[in-house]
Amino acid sequence: MGKYMSIIIGGVVAVIGLIGLISWWGAFVVLLKGSIPAMMIFGGVIAVIAGISEIKDEAVAKKPEEQKQG
Repeated sequence: MGKYMSIIIGGVVAVIGLIGLISWWGAFVVLLKGSIPAMMIFGGVIAVIAGISEIKDEAVAKKPEEQKQG
């Protein structure tokens, strides 16, 4: 019975959310305009950190190879 109840509740919540989105479309657009630059900043910072980490990992992996050859 719990499976069917979760489907019903999920459908009701989705409909209420859709009604709210239609009713507050202007506020939603303002929120979206404000959040997109912030998400881009955080995404860019994460990409830079991942790139630096990958470069460091590559450098550490090459060190033992150079020591074996030398």
